[in-house]
Amino acid sequence: MPGISYASSRPQLTHGVQSGDVSENGAVLWTRADRGSRMRVELATRPDFKHAREITGPALTEATDYTGKLRLSGLRSGKTYHYRIRAEGERGSEPLEGSFTTASDEPRDTTFQWSGDLAGQGWGINPEFGGYRIFQAMADAEPDFFLCSGDFVYADGPLVETVALPDGTTWRNTVTEEKTKVAETLEEYRGQFKYNLLDDNLRAYLARVPMVNQWDDHEVTNNWYPGEILDLPQYTEKNVDVLAARARRAFAEFTPGGFDAEGRIYRKISYGPLLDLFVLDMRTYKSANPDADGAAGAVLGERQLAWLKRELRRSKATWKAVAADLPIGLIVGDGTGAQEGVSNGAEGAPGGRESEIADLLSYCKRESVANMVWLTADVHYTAAHHYSPDRAVFQDFDPFWEFVSGPLNAGAFGPNRLDGTFGPEAVFVKAPPAANTSPAVGYQFFGEVHIDAETEVLTVSLKDIDGETQFTQSVEPVA
Repeated sequence: MPGISYASSRPQLTHGVQSGDVSENGAVLWTRADRGSRMRVELATRPDFKHAREITGPALTEATDYTGKLRLSGLRSGKTYHYRIRAEGERGSEPLEGSFTTASDEPRDTTFQWSGDLAGQGWGINPEFGGYRIFQAMADAEPDFFLCSGDFVYADGPLVETVALPDGTTWRNTVTEEKTKVAETLEEYRGQFKYNLLDDNLRAYLARVPMVNQWDDHEVTNNWYPGEILDLPQYTEKNVDVLAARARRAFAEFTPGGFDAEGRIYRKISYGPLLDLFVLDMRTYKSANPDADGAAGAVLGERQLAWLKRELRRSKATWKAVAADLPIGLIVGDGTGAQEGVSNGAEGAPGGRESEIADLLSYCKRESVANMVWLTADVHYTAAHHYSPDRAVFQDFDPFWEFVSGPLNAGAFGPNRLDGTFGPEAVFVKAPPAANTSPAVGYQFFGEVHIDAETEVLTVSLKDIDGETQFTQSVEPVA
């Protein structure tokens, strides 16, 4: 008698498992099933799952496209946890495993990575290239967590199956239905995340490395700001606020963290006594492009700026890492006479969106907020910028570093010109020879931060697609 298959009645986990927003005593677990079911979790401190704790998670329903998150609390600090997730329906799915390590409540060597921009400018998953193979190199370092600096999906970036390369070869994309046009509906926005999670390298990485997500523009559409009405023929829905609401829902469903308890994307994640991570939202409260020189502008908004000042002042951590989805001093245009980024390109006293950054920096100087470092992506190349009042038009701040790295798998661009308002110096830059250089040529980057528990020195390494270090900068903490 032939064997009986129960596959049709067994749910399947379709896009892997993830953890996110890991702290000293908490974490969030994520998965997605192919049908209505219940998320079940086994949690253990041993890889053989001996003495594992069974936890019932949320229902995985059509309302969230069968995604689900389980927020864990009461965990032990500085401990590696192993988890197994299954979807339970009439029968249980095959389990998928992952792991994460909580932050220690005592000083401990800490390593984390950051980057952004995945499947942009027509460069998607190419199996012949090894897929998103940068994640293989990133995994080798076994980081404590990964900070995704935005543009984790390109909702405005349709893909075609083949792209002719300058050397006569062909780039071959995996293409799904949702990636054949710009995303407008909720289903199409969900499809952007499902597409990226088809990649084996990314799924394997996220099963072992917790992620901290923030968003930038391409989760919605290029260079967007609240209230914008699009004048683009590829969009039938022209109201960006409508598109952003759908995109935000998909972002919430398909990322393990992404929000604080009040539903805000901006949040602080404490990672032990050596590090506080301040995750910014530079989209939701952004003033319109163009950013007028001299006029008040916003990139954080009044409430977020007040929160950031307060939390930076209260922070007892040695290092305050500010995760910004837009760089401070790089001039990023949005057509003739319009600016997309923080800088207004005027090279003078702070104006427009620069006014909020000037307010923040002067506040930090006045309140003696020490050891602040800024991390960002956005511009599709890698660089190290040192800001000093000695070189600046606006001088009421203490010197600090800003490090830029990306893309993960997208067109490479740059370099951008620096605005002198805050006195930036490009200490290191590595950019491609031409705009929209394909990943096949290289010029894909990630950054890696290491904090030494004994000396408390923070070292930033800017690395390429193969994990080769291109630049290293160590920064001594100020007492």
